[in-house]
Amino acid sequence: MARKQKLELTWIGKENRPKLEPRILLEDQDKSYHAEHRVSDKDIFDNMLIYGDNLLALKALEAEYTGKIKCIYIDPPYNTGNAFEHYDDGLEHSIWLGLIRDRLELLHRLLHNEGVLFVQIDDNEQPYLRILLDEIFGRRNFINTISVNMKNIAGASGGGEDKKLKKNIEYIHAYAKNYIDLPLFQSAYDYIPIAELVQTYRDEERSWKYTSVLVYEGDKEYIGSTVDGDGNEIKIYSRNNPVIKSINQIMRDESLTETEAYHKYAKQIFQTAMPQSSIRPRVMEKAIELGSEVDLHSIEYVPKTGKNKGKIYEQFYKGDKFRLFAWLRDVSEERDGELCKKELQGTYWNFASATKNLTKEGSVSFPNGKKPESLVSRIIEMSTNLGDLVLDSFLGSGTTAAVAHKMGRRWIGVELGDHCHTHCIPRLKKVIDGEDQGGISKTVNWQGGGGFRYYTLAQSLLEKDKFSNWVISKEYNAAMLAEAMCKLEGFTYAPSDEYYWVHGHSTETDFIYVTTQTLTAGTLAKISEEVGDNRSLLICCGAFRVKPDKFANLTIKKIPKAVLHKCEWDHDDYSLEIKNLPKAPPQPEPEKEEKPKQRTKQQRQAEASLF
Repeated sequence: MARKQKLELTWIGKENRPKLEPRILLEDQDKSYHAEHRVSDKDIFDNMLIYGDNLLALKALEAEYTGKIKCIYIDPPYNTGNAFEHYDDGLEHSIWLGLIRDRLELLHRLLHNEGVLFVQIDDNEQPYLRILLDEIFGRRNFINTISVNMKNIAGASGGGEDKKLKKNIEYIHAYAKNYIDLPLFQSAYDYIPIAELVQTYRDEERSWKYTSVLVYEGDKEYIGSTVDGDGNEIKIYSRNNPVIKSINQIMRDESLTETEAYHKYAKQIFQTAMPQSSIRPRVMEKAIELGSEVDLHSIEYVPKTGKNKGKIYEQFYKGDKFRLFAWLRDVSEERDGELCKKELQGTYWNFASATKNLTKEGSVSFPNGKKPESLVSRIIEMSTNLGDLVLDSFLGSGTTAAVAHKMGRRWIGVELGDHCHTHCIPRLKKVIDGEDQGGISKTVNWQGGGGFRYYTLAQSLLEKDKFSNWVISKEYNAAMLAEAMCKLEGFTYAPSDEYYWVHGHSTETDFIYVTTQTLTAGTLAKISEEVGDNRSLLICCGAFRVKPDKFANLTIKKIPKAVLHKCEWDHDDYSLEIKNLPKAPPQPEPEKEEKPKQRTKQQRQAEASLF
């Protein structure tokens, strides 16, 4: 049978994959932080800030968090070439693809079955990233690519300096873990202040329809009933002596500005429409049959579909044509104390205005890297509910963590750069203390609370001694060793208070015991007896004095020998992997041989910190 083929992206060194060590995470309680005045003790620390290489950090999370993350938003390096200027372009591109591939594969495993991944990128790698995501997530799980306007370029100077057009669009690829199980997104909206929108309509000489106010609904009088298409009752009421005024009348009568009038009567402002509805002609026909001649009618019924499904809903009709009231309140919302029109968004998002004062958000400066809180909040609001878990493994200045925190979501953030301490921690402390009132704080009425735990990656479990033999690191105590071995052997670390020989479990009857001691035949016999016939135990020890298969319910392994070939040891940086890549094809020899330029310290640091 012919080998099944598939479309895939190839690059130099694609076959090279790191064998990652599943490190343990160590909390530094001096850097962990919580609100001084707790609203509740529940989940006060249920957030994680991890300092370290994000590939190793994701591997460290794998055992506990596989299938648990509801939303992942990442904003990885865009591979502009700045840090790779001394490499061949093909090699640079291959390095980036390998780096992002390794991380995406781990993110895919961490994602909940109903979860979504959002990856923001510019056009340098956008098409290649899309193909790579198809390969990892499956093309059937592609949701959308969103185009995001990040800056306005109208009137920009410097035209003609470059053959390329000026960039103002970035892209967000959205993928489901399992598209079939993915719940419907919450609708995404843009919020435009009503006063600003009305003025725009005037400037463009368009007609703004929401100009009528139902000041008084009139005296309500039941006049009869009709039925909908399924035979369900629709009650009809006449509205006697209603009061309807225009916005201009309201402004004159009450000496209000236009903005004040819209804000005061926001729930009573309407326009009328002639919708294609099966209910409207039935109501109109019945009202005429009943001889009702009032100008305003209302009905009450229970919709079978739509946002008002299953509850009593009221509608108003005006005039002899029974024009339906369309309420401004159904398409508007108060944001930061201002009435705004909600504009349903598709796959083009305009956040150019949100980037103008971006340097002030979070009180931290992060040029060319920070994303608006409003952008991240839209993503989180679309795809999660309160208490869901959000992850960002390229945390940068801490925006995703800050936004998730304010929105009542749990979060995990990973950052290797120094800005984990100079940006993320100070910013998140201000969020927790309620001092950060920028970004989305006013919109969500953020007052402070919660906390996070700060973690670093433990040193590699194994290190070489002076004779180049692999030995257990001196940095590991007994508890750390037990937890590390649980991760390496696929067990959940959960020491027992009842049995000293239980450090973790893989099932209800399968356990692991870790010790550096040499176990004698007598000790192993006693442990075997306590384990019993209905349970099994993996023992990882320094040495043992018995044949490995002597006890049917025990599996005995010697450390470190048992784990030597499981992964790469004493490897702390996966930010730049080029040592195993094939050399570039030979180039014609130059006429004059020149020594290669040496990279500066700053260039080497830039390369190492990319991921």
